[in-house]
Amino acid sequence: MSSHEFYMETALRNAQAMKGQTDPNPLVGAVIVNDSRIVGIGAHLKAGEPHAEIHAIRMAGEKAKGGTIYVTLEPCSHYGRTGPCAVAIVEAGISKVVIAALDPNPIVAGNGVKILQAAGIDVEIGVLRDESEKMNEVFNKFIVEKIPFVTLKAGITLDGKIAAYTHDSKWITSAEARQDVHKIRNENMAILVGVNTVIKDDPELTARIPNGRNPIRVIMDSSLSIPLEAKVITDEKAETWVFTSQNFNQDKRKVLENLGIQVFVTNGVSQVNPKEVLKILGERLVSSLMIEGGGTINAAFLQNKLVDKVVLYMAPKLIGGRDAATFFEGTGIDKMADAIELEDIDVVKIGKDFKFTGYPVYEKSLLGEER
Repeated sequence: MSSHEFYMETALRNAQAMKGQTDPNPLVGAVIVNDSRIVGIGAHLKAGEPHAEIHAIRMAGEKAKGGTIYVTLEPCSHYGRTGPCAVAIVEAGISKVVIAALDPNPIVAGNGVKILQAAGIDVEIGVLRDESEKMNEVFNKFIVEKIPFVTLKAGITLDGKIAAYTHDSKWITSAEARQDVHKIRNENMAILVGVNTVIKDDPELTARIPNGRNPIRVIMDSSLSIPLEAKVITDEKAETWVFTSQNFNQDKRKVLENLGIQVFVTNGVSQVNPKEVLKILGERLVSSLMIEGGGTINAAFLQNKLVDKVVLYMAPKLIGGRDAATFFEGTGIDKMADAIELEDIDVVKIGKDFKFTGYPVYEKSLLGEER
Protein backbone atom coordinates (compact mmCIF):
# COMPACT_ATOMS: atom_id res chain seq x y z
CA MET A 1 0.00 0.00 0.00
CA SER A 2 1.36 3.41 -0.99
CA SER A 3 1.37 6.35 1.41
CA HIS A 4 -1.38 7.97 -0.66
CA GLU A 5 -3.56 4.87 -0.24
CA PHE A 6 -2.79 4.67 3.49
CA TYR A 7 -3.94 8.21 4.17
CA MET A 8 -6.95 7.90 1.86
CA GLU A 9 -7.98 4.69 3.57
CA THR A 10 -7.87 6.54 6.89
CA ALA A 11 -10.15 9.21 5.42
CA LEU A 12 -12.51 6.53 4.09
CA ARG A 13 -12.76 4.81 7.47
CA ASN A 14 -13.67 8.08 9.17
CA ALA A 15 -16.28 8.83 6.54
CA GLN A 16 -17.78 5.32 6.74
CA ALA A 17 -18.23 5.67 10.50
CA MET A 18 -20.86 8.36 9.85
CA LYS A 19 -23.09 6.11 7.74
CA GLY A 20 -26.73 6.84 8.51
CA GLN A 21 -26.04 10.37 9.79
CA THR A 22 -25.31 12.52 6.75
CA ASP A 23 -28.07 11.79 4.25
CA PRO A 24 -29.14 13.09 1.89
CA ASN A 25 -25.53 14.36 1.83
CA PRO A 26 -22.60 12.07 0.94
CA LEU A 27 -20.18 10.41 3.31
CA VAL A 28 -16.90 12.33 3.20
CA GLY A 29 -13.65 12.04 5.11
CA ALA A 30 -10.52 14.20 5.00
CA VAL A 31 -6.97 13.86 6.33
CA ILE A 32 -4.26 16.57 6.26
CA VAL A 33 -0.63 15.45 6.24
CA ASN A 34 2.45 17.65 6.72
CA ASP A 35 6.03 16.39 7.10
CA SER A 36 4.75 12.80 6.97
CA ARG A 37 2.51 13.35 10.00
CA ILE A 38 -1.27 13.54 10.20
CA VAL A 39 -2.03 17.03 11.50
CA GLY A 40 -5.75 17.22 10.80
CA ILE A 41 -8.61 14.78 10.33
CA GLY A 42 -12.33 15.22 9.81
CA ALA A 43 -15.57 13.70 8.59
CA HIS A 44 -18.87 15.15 7.52
CA LEU A 45 -21.20 14.54 10.47
CA LYS A 46 -24.62 15.80 9.41
CA ALA A 47 -26.32 17.66 6.57
CA GLY A 48 -26.07 21.39 7.13
CA GLU A 49 -22.98 21.13 9.32
CA PRO A 50 -19.34 21.77 8.30
CA HIS A 51 -17.88 19.41 5.74
CA ALA A 52 -15.01 17.01 6.39
CA GLU A 53 -12.39 19.35 4.90
CA ILE A 54 -13.39 22.16 7.26
CA HIS A 55 -13.09 19.94 10.34
CA ALA A 56 -9.65 18.77 9.20
CA ILE A 57 -8.45 22.33 8.45
CA ARG A 58 -9.63 23.56 11.84
CA MET A 59 -7.79 20.74 13.58
CA ALA A 60 -4.58 21.33 11.62
CA GLY A 61 -4.57 25.09 12.12
CA GLU A 62 -1.30 26.63 10.89
CA LYS A 63 0.09 23.14 10.22
CA ALA A 64 -2.24 22.88 7.21
CA LYS A 65 -0.06 25.36 5.28
CA GLY A 66 2.11 23.55 2.77
CA GLY A 67 0.49 20.24 3.59
CA THR A 68 -1.44 17.67 1.59
CA ILE A 69 -5.13 17.01 2.12
CA TYR A 70 -6.64 13.64 1.27
CA VAL A 71 -10.37 13.83 0.68
CA THR A 72 -12.71 11.01 -0.33
CA LEU A 73 -14.89 13.21 -2.55
CA GLU A 74 -14.16 16.27 -4.66
CA PRO A 75 -14.30 19.41 -2.48
CA CYS A 76 -17.50 21.37 -3.09
CA SER A 77 -17.39 24.61 -5.08
CA HIS A 78 -20.77 26.18 -4.33
CA TYR A 79 -22.44 28.08 -1.53
CA GLY A 80 -25.20 26.10 0.14
CA ARG A 81 -25.83 25.75 3.83
CA THR A 82 -22.04 25.82 4.15
CA GLY A 83 -19.33 27.63 2.17
CA PRO A 84 -17.26 26.04 -0.62
CA CYS A 85 -14.58 23.70 0.69
CA ALA A 86 -12.37 24.25 -2.36
CA VAL A 87 -12.02 27.92 -1.41
CA ALA A 88 -11.30 27.01 2.23
CA ILE A 89 -8.51 24.69 1.08
CA VAL A 90 -6.96 27.48 -0.97
CA GLU A 91 -7.19 29.92 1.92
CA ALA A 92 -5.58 27.39 4.30
CA GLY A 93 -2.44 27.36 2.15
CA ILE A 94 -2.58 23.63 1.38
CA SER A 95 -0.22 22.78 -1.48
CA LYS A 96 -1.58 19.42 -2.71
CA VAL A 97 -5.03 17.81 -2.82
CA VAL A 98 -5.51 14.08 -3.33
CA ILE A 99 -9.08 13.16 -4.25
CA ALA A 100 -10.60 9.70 -4.37
CA ALA A 101 -13.61 10.45 -6.59
CA LEU A 102 -15.15 13.37 -8.40
CA ASP A 103 -18.53 14.62 -7.19
CA PRO A 104 -21.44 13.45 -9.43
CA ASN A 105 -23.50 16.41 -8.24
CA PRO A 106 -24.05 18.57 -11.37
CA ILE A 107 -23.54 21.68 -9.21
CA VAL A 108 -19.99 20.56 -8.43
CA ALA A 109 -18.93 18.11 -11.19
CA GLY A 110 -15.29 19.15 -11.56
CA ASN A 111 -15.71 22.76 -10.50
CA GLY A 112 -14.03 22.12 -7.17
CA VAL A 113 -10.96 20.80 -8.97
CA LYS A 114 -10.93 23.85 -11.27
CA ILE A 115 -10.86 26.22 -8.28
CA LEU A 116 -7.92 24.32 -6.75
CA GLN A 117 -5.94 24.16 -9.99
CA ALA A 118 -6.58 27.84 -10.73
CA ALA A 119 -4.96 28.63 -7.38
CA GLY A 120 -1.85 26.66 -8.37
CA ILE A 121 -2.59 23.69 -6.13
CA ASP A 122 -1.39 20.28 -7.28
CA VAL A 123 -4.40 17.95 -7.65
CA GLU A 124 -4.35 14.16 -7.95
CA ILE A 125 -7.58 12.24 -8.62
CA GLY A 126 -8.47 8.56 -8.40
CA VAL A 127 -6.74 7.19 -5.28
CA LEU A 128 -9.11 4.45 -3.99
CA ARG A 129 -11.80 5.71 -6.33
CA ASP A 130 -13.76 2.43 -6.37
CA GLU A 131 -13.91 2.29 -2.57
CA SER A 132 -15.17 5.86 -2.39
CA GLU A 133 -17.83 5.35 -5.04
CA LYS A 134 -19.04 2.14 -3.36
CA MET A 135 -19.25 3.92 -0.01
CA ASN A 136 -21.40 6.66 -1.55
CA GLU A 137 -23.60 4.46 -3.72
CA VAL A 138 -26.71 6.01 -2.13
CA PHE A 139 -25.66 9.62 -2.75
CA ASN A 140 -24.31 8.90 -6.22
CA LYS A 141 -27.70 7.62 -7.37
CA PHE A 142 -29.89 10.12 -5.53
CA ILE A 143 -28.03 13.25 -6.61
CA VAL A 144 -28.36 12.27 -10.28
CA GLU A 145 -31.70 10.43 -10.53
CA LYS A 146 -33.55 12.18 -7.67
CA ILE A 147 -35.02 8.91 -6.38
CA PRO A 148 -33.87 6.75 -3.46
CA PHE A 149 -31.24 4.03 -3.64
CA VAL A 150 -33.28 0.86 -3.05
CA THR A 151 -32.04 -2.08 -0.98
CA LEU A 152 -34.19 -5.20 -0.96
CA LYS A 153 -33.67 -7.32 2.14
CA ALA A 154 -35.08 -10.74 2.98
CA GLY A 155 -34.48 -13.53 5.46
CA ILE A 156 -34.87 -16.86 3.66
CA THR A 157 -34.36 -20.58 4.07
CA LEU A 158 -32.06 -22.48 1.73
CA ASP A 159 -35.09 -23.33 -0.41
CA GLY A 160 -36.02 -19.67 -0.74
CA LYS A 161 -38.94 -19.53 1.68
CA ILE A 162 -39.76 -16.54 3.89
CA ALA A 163 -42.46 -18.33 5.91
CA ALA A 164 -44.00 -21.76 6.41
CA TYR A 165 -47.26 -22.62 4.63
CA THR A 166 -49.00 -21.69 7.90
CA HIS A 167 -47.52 -18.15 7.53
CA ASP A 168 -45.29 -18.68 10.58
CA SER A 169 -41.98 -16.87 10.04
CA LYS A 170 -40.49 -16.34 13.52
CA TRP A 171 -37.68 -16.86 13.31
CA ILE A 172 -36.06 -17.96 10.09
CA THR A 173 -32.71 -16.31 10.80
CA SER A 174 -30.51 -16.10 13.88
CA ALA A 175 -30.46 -13.33 16.47
CA GLU A 176 -27.11 -12.20 15.08
CA ALA A 177 -28.57 -11.80 11.59
CA ARG A 178 -31.58 -9.93 12.92
CA GLN A 179 -29.28 -7.55 14.77
CA ASP A 180 -27.43 -6.88 11.53
CA VAL A 181 -30.76 -6.02 9.89
CA HIS A 182 -31.31 -3.33 12.52
CA LYS A 183 -27.99 -1.76 11.50
CA ILE A 184 -29.15 -1.61 7.89
CA ARG A 185 -32.45 -0.06 8.98
CA ASN A 186 -30.48 2.59 10.86
CA GLU A 187 -28.53 3.37 7.69
CA ASN A 188 -31.65 3.90 5.54
CA MET A 189 -33.94 6.90 5.62
CA ALA A 190 -37.08 4.84 4.97
CA ILE A 191 -38.29 1.25 5.16
CA LEU A 192 -41.11 -0.13 3.00
CA VAL A 193 -43.54 -3.03 3.36
CA GLY A 194 -46.91 -3.94 1.91
CA VAL A 195 -50.07 -3.75 3.95
CA ASN A 196 -50.29 -7.57 4.08
CA THR A 197 -47.06 -7.66 6.07
CA VAL A 198 -48.57 -5.18 8.53
CA ILE A 199 -51.76 -7.25 8.82
CA LYS A 200 -49.99 -10.60 9.25
CA ASP A 201 -46.96 -9.64 11.36
CA ASP A 202 -47.76 -6.23 12.94
CA PRO A 203 -44.07 -5.19 12.77
CA GLU A 204 -42.59 -2.08 14.39
CA LEU A 205 -40.10 -1.51 11.54
CA THR A 206 -37.69 0.29 13.85
CA ALA A 207 -33.91 0.15 14.27
CA ARG A 208 -33.36 -1.20 17.74
CA ILE A 209 -29.71 -0.28 18.24
CA PRO A 210 -28.11 2.15 20.72
CA ASN A 211 -28.30 5.77 19.52
CA GLY A 212 -29.83 4.58 16.26
CA ARG A 213 -32.49 6.32 14.25
CA ASN A 214 -35.77 4.88 13.13
CA PRO A 215 -36.47 5.10 9.40
CA ILE A 216 -39.67 6.54 8.01
CA ARG A 217 -42.12 3.64 7.72
CA VAL A 218 -43.61 3.44 4.22
CA ILE A 219 -46.68 1.24 3.69
CA MET A 220 -48.07 0.37 0.26
CA ASP A 221 -51.81 -0.08 0.79
CA SER A 222 -54.00 0.18 -2.32
CA SER A 223 -57.34 0.40 -0.47
CA LEU A 224 -56.33 1.66 3.01
CA SER A 225 -57.04 -1.64 4.71
CA ILE A 226 -54.31 -1.07 7.31
CA PRO A 227 -55.55 -1.87 10.85
CA LEU A 228 -55.86 1.23 13.02
CA GLU A 229 -54.42 -0.72 15.95
CA ALA A 230 -51.22 -1.63 14.03
CA LYS A 231 -47.98 -0.66 15.76
CA VAL A 232 -46.90 1.48 12.81
CA ILE A 233 -50.04 3.55 13.41
CA THR A 234 -50.11 3.70 17.20
CA ASP A 235 -46.59 3.46 18.65
CA GLU A 236 -45.32 6.93 17.55
CA LYS A 237 -41.77 5.56 17.34
CA ALA A 238 -41.29 6.88 13.80
CA GLU A 239 -43.17 8.62 11.03
CA THR A 240 -45.52 6.44 8.99
CA TRP A 241 -46.38 7.28 5.38
CA VAL A 242 -49.12 5.30 3.63
CA PHE A 243 -49.27 5.16 -0.18
CA THR A 244 -52.62 4.23 -1.65
CA SER A 245 -54.38 4.06 -5.04
CA GLN A 246 -57.44 5.86 -6.40
CA ASN A 247 -59.47 3.00 -4.92
CA PHE A 248 -58.98 4.18 -1.33
CA ASN A 249 -61.40 4.48 1.59
CA GLN A 250 -62.20 8.19 2.06
CA ASP A 251 -63.32 7.81 5.68
CA LYS A 252 -60.25 5.75 6.56
CA ARG A 253 -57.99 8.41 5.08
CA LYS A 254 -59.46 11.06 7.36
CA VAL A 255 -59.01 8.84 10.41
CA LEU A 256 -55.38 8.08 9.54
CA GLU A 257 -54.54 11.71 8.93
CA ASN A 258 -56.14 12.70 12.22
CA LEU A 259 -53.79 10.18 13.85
CA GLY A 260 -50.79 11.97 12.29
CA ILE A 261 -50.25 9.51 9.43
CA GLN A 262 -49.35 10.98 6.02
CA VAL A 263 -51.46 9.48 3.24
CA PHE A 264 -50.30 9.82 -0.37
CA VAL A 265 -52.90 9.08 -3.06
CA THR A 266 -51.10 7.86 -6.18
CA ASN A 267 -52.39 7.74 -9.74
CA GLY A 268 -52.92 3.98 -9.84
CA VAL A 269 -56.56 2.99 -10.37
CA SER A 270 -56.45 -0.01 -8.04
CA GLN A 271 -52.74 -0.62 -7.36
CA VAL A 272 -49.89 1.56 -6.11
CA ASN A 273 -47.20 2.11 -8.72
CA PRO A 274 -43.78 1.58 -7.10
CA LYS A 275 -42.18 4.06 -9.52
CA GLU A 276 -44.50 6.75 -8.25
CA VAL A 277 -43.66 5.85 -4.67
CA LEU A 278 -39.95 6.39 -5.38
CA LYS A 279 -40.63 9.67 -7.17
CA ILE A 280 -42.61 11.04 -4.22
CA LEU A 281 -39.97 9.87 -1.73
CA GLY A 282 -37.24 11.53 -3.78
CA GLU A 283 -39.16 14.79 -3.86
CA ARG A 284 -39.14 14.66 -0.07
CA LEU A 285 -35.36 14.14 -0.01
CA VAL A 286 -35.53 10.49 1.02
CA SER A 287 -32.30 9.22 -0.51
CA SER A 288 -32.32 5.59 0.67
CA LEU A 289 -35.08 3.01 0.97
CA MET A 290 -34.99 -0.48 2.43
CA ILE A 291 -37.67 -2.95 1.30
CA GLU A 292 -38.68 -5.62 3.81
CA GLY A 293 -41.90 -6.69 2.15
CA GLY A 294 -43.26 -10.04 1.07
CA GLY A 295 -42.88 -11.75 -2.28
CA THR A 296 -45.49 -9.63 -4.03
CA ILE A 297 -43.95 -6.29 -3.03
CA ASN A 298 -40.46 -7.56 -3.83
CA ALA A 299 -41.62 -8.68 -7.27
CA ALA A 300 -43.21 -5.29 -7.98
CA PHE A 301 -39.87 -3.55 -7.45
CA LEU A 302 -37.68 -6.19 -9.09
CA GLN A 303 -39.84 -6.55 -12.18
CA ASN A 304 -39.83 -2.79 -12.60
CA LYS A 305 -36.01 -2.79 -12.31
CA LEU A 306 -36.12 -0.52 -9.27
CA VAL A 307 -33.94 -2.51 -6.85
CA ASP A 308 -30.31 -1.37 -6.63
CA LYS A 309 -29.02 -3.88 -4.09
CA VAL A 310 -30.21 -7.24 -2.76
CA VAL A 311 -29.33 -8.42 0.76
CA LEU A 312 -30.38 -11.97 1.63
CA TYR A 313 -29.87 -13.61 5.00
CA MET A 314 -29.90 -17.33 4.25
CA ALA A 315 -30.58 -19.69 7.14
CA PRO A 316 -29.38 -23.31 6.89
CA LYS A 317 -32.95 -24.59 7.04
CA LEU A 318 -35.39 -26.33 4.69
CA ILE A 319 -39.15 -26.04 5.13
CA GLY A 320 -40.55 -26.86 1.68
CA GLY A 321 -44.21 -26.57 0.83
CA ARG A 322 -45.84 -25.56 -2.43
CA ASP A 323 -47.87 -22.92 -0.59
CA ALA A 324 -45.03 -21.55 1.50
CA ALA A 325 -44.22 -17.96 0.54
CA THR A 326 -41.01 -17.15 -1.33
CA PHE A 327 -39.25 -13.78 -1.32
CA PHE A 328 -39.73 -13.16 -5.07
CA GLU A 329 -43.18 -14.01 -6.37
CA GLY A 330 -45.31 -12.25 -8.98
CA THR A 331 -45.62 -13.73 -12.46
CA GLY A 332 -41.97 -14.71 -12.66
CA ILE A 333 -39.90 -15.31 -15.79
CA ASP A 334 -40.51 -17.79 -18.57
CA LYS A 335 -36.91 -18.22 -19.73
CA MET A 336 -33.69 -18.53 -17.74
CA ALA A 337 -32.04 -16.24 -20.27
CA ASP A 338 -34.18 -13.40 -18.91
CA ALA A 339 -33.34 -13.99 -15.24
CA ILE A 340 -32.09 -11.04 -13.20
CA GLU A 341 -28.45 -11.73 -12.46
CA LEU A 342 -26.54 -10.30 -9.51
CA GLU A 343 -22.97 -9.04 -9.67
CA ASP A 344 -20.31 -7.79 -7.25
CA ILE A 345 -21.27 -10.58 -4.88
CA ASP A 346 -20.25 -10.64 -1.23
CA VAL A 347 -20.97 -13.49 1.19
CA VAL A 348 -20.22 -13.40 4.92
CA LYS A 349 -21.23 -15.66 7.79
CA ILE A 350 -23.34 -14.11 10.57
CA GLY A 351 -24.20 -16.43 13.42
CA LYS A 352 -25.48 -19.62 11.81
CA ASP A 353 -26.58 -17.77 8.70
CA PHE A 354 -24.99 -16.40 5.53
CA LYS A 355 -25.43 -12.80 4.44
CA PHE A 356 -25.48 -12.60 0.64
CA THR A 357 -25.17 -9.16 -0.98
CA GLY A 358 -25.35 -8.48 -4.70
CA TYR A 359 -26.33 -5.86 -7.25
CA PRO A 360 -28.97 -6.66 -9.92
CA VAL A 361 -27.96 -6.35 -13.55
CA TYR A 362 -30.94 -5.35 -15.67
CA GLU A 363 -29.48 -6.05 -19.08
CA LYS A 364 -32.84 -7.44 -20.05
CA SER A 365 -36.25 -6.97 -18.53
CA LEU A 366 -38.42 -9.93 -17.67
CA LEU A 367 -40.04 -9.39 -21.07
CA GLY A 368 -36.71 -9.71 -22.84
CA GLU A 369 -36.45 -6.02 -23.75
CA GLU A 370 -33.03 -4.43 -23.97
CA ARG A 371 -32.17 -1.99 -21.20
